[in-house]
Amino acid sequence: MTDQTKIALVTGASRGLGSALAEALTPEYHVVAVARTTGGLEELDDRIQAKGGSATLAPMDITDPNAMATLCRGIHDRWGKLDMWVHTAIHSAPLTPANFIDPKDWQKSADVNATATSVLIPYIAPLLGEVGQAVFFDDPHAGEKFFATYGSTKSAQIALARSWAAETVRTGPKVQVLEPNPMATALRARFYPGEDRSKLAAPADEAARLLSLLKECP
Repeated sequence: MTDQTKIALVTGASRGLGSALAEALTPEYHVVAVARTTGGLEELDDRIQAKGGSATLAPMDITDPNAMATLCRGIHDRWGKLDMWVHTAIHSAPLTPANFIDPKDWQKSADVNATATSVLIPYIAPLLGEVGQAVFFDDPHAGEKFFATYGSTKSAQIALARSWAAETVRTGPKVQVLEPNPMATALRARFYPGEDRSKLAAPADEAARLLSLLKECP
């Protein structure tokens, strides 16, 4: 690894779209892969190494501000910058009518989906500087029946990202919000358990499509 190596931080990298994006970013980037699931990160690392890439595994909880501060300080001390931040970490509470929301499910969803994002943006922005890139992924369910907890907290995350994007148009970093096609992930299976998964996109294919969109954007 040289001083010119591009560094990508992927939060939520152990499974689904985050894992697929982390794998697809190598070997062009050295990936700092963050997730709570150590086993999933180790499996990702095996795939990345098989492709000739490299990764730094960071089994951490993004809702712990001290852990995230330590992570960002470590990135600064080792590389001095980030070229890309890909944020896919999400919590999906069980679907339920709004009048049956479990306070614990609501709090965890708010902590992971919204509050952690509000903490990470100020930590990561200085690492991205003027030329780095931050990418978020919309999954619009706000207002749909039974999606009160997930839809509200995911929408809050995207609102944060869109405000940051509007604020940095002239100064950088470049902040983008993409909307993936429906994918055959564990998250979607929890929302639509009887769905025909053969009609859904594979996370690896969708990761490749989304990264090509990023390259096409000026």
